[in-house]
Amino acid sequence: MKGVLLVSALGATVTVAACEVGPSYRRPATPTPTAFKEAEGWAPANPSDAADRADWWTILADPVLNDLEQRVEVSNQNLAAAEAAYRVAHATVAEQRAAFFPTVSLNGSASVSGSGRSGSGGTGGGGSGTGTVTPPSGRGGTTQSYRLELGATWEPDLWGRVRRTIEQAKANAQASAADLAGARLSAQTEVAADYIGLRQLDEQKRILDATVDADARSLTVTQNKYAAGTVSRGDVRQAETQLDNAKADDTDLVQQRARLEHAIAILTGRPPAEVSIAPASWTLRPVDIPATLPSTLLERRPDIAASERRAAAASANIGVQTSAYFPTLDLSGAGGVASSNIGRLFSASSTLWTLGATAAETVFDAGARHARVAEARASFDEAVANYRQSVLSAFGQVEDNLAAQRVLAAEQADRQAAYASAADALRITLNQYRAGTVDYTAVVVAQNAALSARRTELGLEASRLTTTVDLIAALGGGWREGELPKS
Repeated sequence: MKGVLLVSALGATVTVAACEVGPSYRRPATPTPTAFKEAEGWAPANPSDAADRADWWTILADPVLNDLEQRVEVSNQNLAAAEAAYRVAHATVAEQRAAFFPTVSLNGSASVSGSGRSGSGGTGGGGSGTGTVTPPSGRGGTTQSYRLELGATWEPDLWGRVRRTIEQAKANAQASAADLAGARLSAQTEVAADYIGLRQLDEQKRILDATVDADARSLTVTQNKYAAGTVSRGDVRQAETQLDNAKADDTDLVQQRARLEHAIAILTGRPPAEVSIAPASWTLRPVDIPATLPSTLLERRPDIAASERRAAAASANIGVQTSAYFPTLDLSGAGGVASSNIGRLFSASSTLWTLGATAAETVFDAGARHARVAEARASFDEAVANYRQSVLSAFGQVEDNLAAQRVLAAEQADRQAAYASAADALRITLNQYRAGTVDYTAVVVAQNAALSARRTELGLEASRLTTTVDLIAALGGGWREGELPKS
């Protein structure tokens, strides 16, 4: 036991004198503008705190969407896989930390052996831990041995290899945690986008249902006029074609909606057969999202945090590989008891102990260590480049969505005016047709123009909503870098 304490004391002394080889990590510099270009001159009329809320989707004020988003956190299997990957990385940190401490083992043995050869005397075991009992001449002899030993081995972290390994594992675990946050945000964004698309199809179907009814009435009017001899058979055929096309478009929406419903089911971790979202009216409205400073984006995007943490892990790996240039020191110690008589096993005369130290240094490895350090440095350069690229991509995504928000908002007034004009033109054309001043071709043209204008206006509203969701995601949702685990 004294030996084990001596090893521990010696190890503590060595640790105090230990150093860390390899570069000390600093976050790589990135090109960060002072403001977003596309946000210039744009101020939301009703700023919200959506960019600072984890449950950002609640700004759309849709209870069905709120329920679906909550299910993503609980049941999405991609999130479950990402969460498991984080637990693996976190366990790796604990495993690497264990290398700071000695490995302690307890060993015990007991044996009895006999021989048929005669002996001339007897001996008793002491400090060696074995004893032989030999009976008188002509009789067989037996040997008994009992041993109990507690040992410890330890490699002091002289050059910081263990500390750099822990630093690397910790950075990888933080990157994994950021990956989990990124996967969560991605799934939430996808659910919101699919839900917006589903409600857009519900509204399109309502529009097409009304169009089918209107076309059916127009066909009846045309058939009556044909029976009265005031229009040609061609007008009837045109009315029939118009009605059949509207019905076909209406039916196609059912298939499109089913696909979105199935996608939402999978994102919420359920079989499509178990999910049914009832049709509802179009109540979603675009929400203005306040732009943040570009500098804060580095702290809000989980993908940026993951890239930066992987750069930190790659930096630590340089130190791990560099430590191979220096000698290693292994300390060992053991203490225990041994005797040829189990009754005297724990007596003072049966104790034993050992202390040892070994040092090793690689003299020649044909450049293997140099190659591993060069590989680690190249991997760090790659990680830094990936980090900077992720920052640039994030700025681009924010700029794209800010531009889309501004342009779509300006476009919506024109689209609304276009639909109002098309609807008025259709009303006038229908009255002219009923009065017999135009043929049915004019009605078909006016109907198609009005339907196209309404669907375009609806599509623009949906695009503004989707852009809102994309902008929130581009700003990192409600995530903050401070949510990364510290240990």
